[in-house]
Amino acid sequence: MNQKLNTKQLTLCGLMGGLSAALMFFRFPLPFMPPFMDFDFSGLVEIIGGFTMGPFAALAIITLKIILKILWQGSSSAWTGELQNFMLSCAYVLPAVFIYSTRKTKLRAVIGMSAGTVICAVTAVFTNLYIIIPFYTSFMGIGMDDILSMCRAVNPLLSTELSLALLGIIPFNLIKNGVLSVLAFAVYKKISRHIKQFVSCQGGQSQPSRQPAAVRIKNSDEGSQKGSTEHPNS
Repeated sequence: MNQKLNTKQLTLCGLMGGLSAALMFFRFPLPFMPPFMDFDFSGLVEIIGGFTMGPFAALAIITLKIILKILWQGSSSAWTGELQNFMLSCAYVLPAVFIYSTRKTKLRAVIGMSAGTVICAVTAVFTNLYIIIPFYTSFMGIGMDDILSMCRAVNPLLSTELSLALLGIIPFNLIKNGVLSVLAFAVYKKISRHIKQFVSCQGGQSQPSRQPAAVRIKNSDEGSQKGSTEHPNS
């Protein structure tokens, strides 16, 4: 697992970070789910980038996505939405990438994305109930009852913190990352081939580096043949 990103990988991370941020423009809520949670496909870019270039690339893509989102759209949630997006993106993508990096097989990809989906759902409960929502309500001067009131407007079952966690936060994240995992599994093979070609291409250096080796071997063989001809009695 490489810990450094070369120039082409950094360039690709920039492009994928921009694409991931652009996909956040097309976010939408899910029926009967908490209204402050939106579904978007930015995680698909992050998981593909991580599978192809490793966890450091995935982290770079996620970070750039959040920065660009803030620059392009600002924040309507006192930065809590962006912080939550960053934490949950890392909770889903990084475990999946670490597991897949140990052995790059389809089975490891499925195991990694499944683990990331579960970890993200559990993380979302704690970050929402103990970090994001308390900070947001304190900043906006409202209470938890106001948040639950908004949730009850779309789903009457979301009436308590426990029901919000069990019937809202966990199902939403399982659905979202489950869909992203299925899509990533379906398209990764084709897309990763082009990414790897871009990253591994060294501007024509790879082919010349093999050719001199072949020439040296050939010259060595010719030299040995000449030597045996010139010294038959040795």
